[in-house]
Amino acid sequence: MSEQQDAAGRLRQLRERIHHLDYRYYVLDDPEVEDAAYDALYRELKALEAAHPELGDPNSPTRRVGGTVLPAFASRPHRLAMYSLDNAMSEAEWLDFVTRAANKLEKEGLPFSRSFWVDPKFDGLALEIIYENGVYAGALTRGDGEVGEDVTENVRTVRNVPLDLRPQAAKAGLPVPALLEVRGEVVMTRQDFYELNERQRDQGGKVFANPRNAAAGSVRQLDSAVSASRPLTFFAYAVGAMDFGGAHTGFETHSAVMAGLRSLGLPVAGEGRVVAMDGVYPYFTAMGARRQELPFEIDGVVVKVDSLALQEALGFTGRAPRFALALKFPAHEAETVLEKIDVQVGRTGVLTPVAILEPVSLAGVTVSRATLHNEDEIRAKDLRQGDTVVVRRAGDVIPEVVRVVPEKRPPGAKEYVFPHSCPSCGSPAVRAPGEAAWRCVNLACPAMLRRGIAYFVSRSGLDIEGLGHKWVETLIDKGMVRTPADLFDLTEADLLPLERMAEKSAANFVAAVAAAKGKATLPRLIAALGIPQVGTRTARTLAGHFTDLDALGAATAEDLTALPDIGPEVARSIREFCDNAANRALLARFKAIGLWPVATPKPATPAQTTALTGKKFLFTGTLPDLSREKAQALVEAAGGRVVSAVSKKLDYLVAGAEPGSKLAKARDLGVTVLSPDEFHALLANTGLTIQTRKSLLDT
Repeated sequence: MSEQQDAAGRLRQLRERIHHLDYRYYVLDDPEVEDAAYDALYRELKALEAAHPELGDPNSPTRRVGGTVLPAFASRPHRLAMYSLDNAMSEAEWLDFVTRAANKLEKEGLPFSRSFWVDPKFDGLALEIIYENGVYAGALTRGDGEVGEDVTENVRTVRNVPLDLRPQAAKAGLPVPALLEVRGEVVMTRQDFYELNERQRDQGGKVFANPRNAAAGSVRQLDSAVSASRPLTFFAYAVGAMDFGGAHTGFETHSAVMAGLRSLGLPVAGEGRVVAMDGVYPYFTAMGARRQELPFEIDGVVVKVDSLALQEALGFTGRAPRFALALKFPAHEAETVLEKIDVQVGRTGVLTPVAILEPVSLAGVTVSRATLHNEDEIRAKDLRQGDTVVVRRAGDVIPEVVRVVPEKRPPGAKEYVFPHSCPSCGSPAVRAPGEAAWRCVNLACPAMLRRGIAYFVSRSGLDIEGLGHKWVETLIDKGMVRTPADLFDLTEADLLPLERMAEKSAANFVAAVAAAKGKATLPRLIAALGIPQVGTRTARTLAGHFTDLDALGAATAEDLTALPDIGPEVARSIREFCDNAANRALLARFKAIGLWPVATPKPATPAQTTALTGKKFLFTGTLPDLSREKAQALVEAAGGRVVSAVSKKLDYLVAGAEPGSKLAKARDLGVTVLSPDEFHALLANTGLTIQTRKSLLDT
């Protein structure tokens, strides 16, 4: 056998293996191997592809990092139109829909089956993903329903989109489709959206108004590497054209289609189900009550007649199917007065405008501030001091100013002029070509120092107890702290002259800083540095591959992009940070004072079976002595798994103070519910040593 044949065979094995592991990790949330084993396979694949470019495959797992830059998106027609849905805003409107459907079927001489498929209405970007002979072949946005934009390269980078359906089809006993068009939604979690906006704000890039805009903007990037750097997730909810080569699929209902898609390895919302007609509106009400708990934004529920034969008989109007409806949640909007616009300076110097509002209640929350993102948004909305504006809690979380009410504008209201100098230090602000933000470039700017050091000591950084924003501001104003390293040089004698600083307070301050230095881990320190685009998740990835900050500083861009989930933009940001002379001096000071954690291997899963091995856990409410993150780490270290939803397969629900609706659902399903004390008692029988548990809790 030739060398090329050997390489082709190994490439095929590696790609199939990594596709399978991606499916287990991103779709099933059930990883099969440790990160190190996955990384070794990924590196071998990347090296083999580099050595044999003639054996390239556009659907290789390595192509998920993107890199293709398009001059513009081409337009392509859908084989079958992607219709919009009609909306219902009340139970009466839902019942009107049922009546219309029943009447039409009666005219056709058909019985009206009162079984419906219901699932969440995701607030994202609608897509059609095309598979030919079981292999990913392209993706289109919905567009106008008839023609969409070709976003093939960008959607290829979405981690939970399978690139090859054939292995899962074989396992499920399904025929490989010659053609399958999967319709669904690309979304972004609330947490990923928050972290993305933090990175965008730090870099002076576009700050997104809500997760939907972030997901849509991420898919519609001309550079697929940008799409690859964004945390996107796809959920399938329907199909377009299907051709199984004459083979019988057994798809007679929409619920069977969804089960088939799941069997083929496609991600489907776990909340979807079949209900009777009288169960539709209770499901809608229950989802409305649960929407805050879900990791994704939803703006309603989609209801479809389950029978495919009845769907075909009902057909379509000019714009929407007669067999489906969107039950929409009411919008959280209100009018209030824009009292003034403040401009704040972030830790990277970005000038961010903030709307100061006359307090108004939205869905039980009093809103008095809202982000305005940048100068361009203020101009586009023509916002002026004293305007009456409509405010919305975008995504139920982030207040945003939607629009001005022109007829209520006060006489003489003047156009807002965005400041072109830093409101903190007075230095000229700059706006680089292509950026949306103005930025202060004075590295000694007090506002930048405050934000940077406040982030360093915050829970996202080293989590130094008792050292909050006010003390950071005081220390900077007094000239006692100019970099995070200065905190570790402070003595009780230095602190005692400060107002409200007594001997005990000074001693506690010094002790807290020393304790933080002693228990600092490499992931925490990397996160605390505030490197643009490097949050806690990326910090953990880096700490899993580099032993200390010297090793990270020596890594090339190629070394960094070889790591899963780190693209060129993140790698460039890390290199720019490490190449900066001031940053290198800061790291040298950390090393000199002993703030220099070295990465240690993760505790191995116990070799012997324990009470937690293979068990699935979920947490709800607040634990009295542990953060959710640390409790999950203890479970995983003892061989258990932490999942994201209540189901019959859940073994334990750990319920702390003020539990959510997960508790009632778990009890209904007969899931074992543990109190915090019972959880700790269970941990004591796992075989985890006290030292290992202490190490995890200090991480």
